[in-house]
Amino acid sequence: MTAADSPADKRLTARGVKTRGRIVAAAADLMYVRGVGATTLDDVLSASGTSKSQLYHHFEGKDALVRAVIDHVGQRVMERERQTLGHVSTLRGLRRWRDTLVQSNALRHGAYGCSLGSLASEVSDYDDLARKALSQLFAEWHKLLADVLRRLQDTGGLPAEMSADQLATGLLAALQGGYMLAQTERDAAPMATSIDMALDHIESLSKL
Repeated sequence: MTAADSPADKRLTARGVKTRGRIVAAAADLMYVRGVGATTLDDVLSASGTSKSQLYHHFEGKDALVRAVIDHVGQRVMERERQTLGHVSTLRGLRRWRDTLVQSNALRHGAYGCSLGSLASEVSDYDDLARKALSQLFAEWHKLLADVLRRLQDTGGLPAEMSADQLATGLLAALQGGYMLAQTERDAAPMATSIDMALDHIESLSKL
């Protein structure tokens, strides 16, 4: 069960599922661009074209809606990362992954940051359920990267004694820090540099 699940969710009609999905999608878009704190329920009502009664039928309040947004965004990001990283087993593949993320961020001139990272920075300190949901999502992202590095070890592209988990932590931190720097600079270049430094370090280990 996800952070946004409730018994009522199990009894939704097809129309109810569609309405709930519209509310969550609108809230996710608003919160990504404006931030969680600056997005009001009235904003979500206007953007989703729903009524207060419809919103409160599905969510007790803003905290519940934010948790649903985390699930929605998390599913989207993790599906993208599973597809991108799931079969990567070379440094070249990791660099293609880097290129895809940097190019996507460059289209926004670095604005808004990582959709999951932005949520984590806003809600982790006041909503423990949301924090735990985000922690699980980042743990999955970390595992996807660590699995790539283990496949590198299996093919001899990385020394077996190196900790794939520690390297994955550094790579994920470089990615998230890069998103933040790109956001403040309104330029994806710092993000590219940050990830490149982490990948260059991993590549240097492959030559030991």
